Amino acid sequence: MLALCALPVVALLAVAALVPLPFSIAQPGMTADVLGSNRGVPVITIEGAESRRTSGQLRMTTIAATGPDAEVGLGDLLGAWFATDRAVLPRESVYPVGDTTKEIERHNTQEFEKSQDAASQAALRYLRRSPESVRVGLRLADVGGPSAGLMFSLGVVDKLDGNGGGGDLTGGRRIAGTGTITPDGKVGAVGGVPLKTQAAKRDGASVFLVPKAECGDARAELPKGLRLIPVTTLTGAVDALKALESGGKVPSC
Repeated sequence: MLALCALPVVALLAVAALVPLPFSIAQPGMTADVLGSNRGVPVITIEGAESRRTSGQLRMTTIAATGPDAEVGLGDLLGAWFATDRAVLPRESVYPVGDTTKEIERHNTQEFEKSQDAASQAALRYLRRSPESVRVGLRLADVGGPSAGLMFSLGVVDKLDGNGGGGDLTGGRRIAGTGTITPDGKVGAVGGVPLKTQAAKRDGASVFLVPKAECGDARAELPKGLRLIPVTTLTGAVDALKALESGGKVPSC
């Protein structure tokens, strides 16, 4: 009887092993210093105001996921499920819009462009600069989505004003982070944070700015030696970096 009952289960497992499943497998992706250049092109360009020479880095972080057309089987999931440098994610959480690769790429590009506009507006609003006088350009090849917004805004602030006292906002450190940004400077959650902290540590960061709502996720697989700083606004992020340099009180997860 037990053997007969087990047959359907075995059959289901056999089918699952062969049929593509609605999941994506993600791993730590590339990072890029928004204060520098990417593929020989400056990430941030400024017209209508003097741009500062900066030290240190502000690195945006990404995850790399299997493509929307990739076939992910049971064996792939089992291998990734127990790995600390990979994550199994529902496909719709990685590719929430579109049925084809072109549709998804178009959506991600649009979200990235919106994020760039919001990041520029947030930074100029924080600095009380007029967008009619100061024009900001943001370029970063092969990156989509809105999750670099916070780091873009911080990069613009550092390029235009530094720490406000003649020094760099980074304090010469290699700072990484993630988070969406709204034009009025509010930081939003993004997902994939444990993988992004790994990418940040791999590329030499010592500090990671994380949306406060994702502190728990960030702590889950936090690389040794990487300091988490939770943020909810652009102003809070700037203040935290200033406090980090001056020895003041810095928020922690």
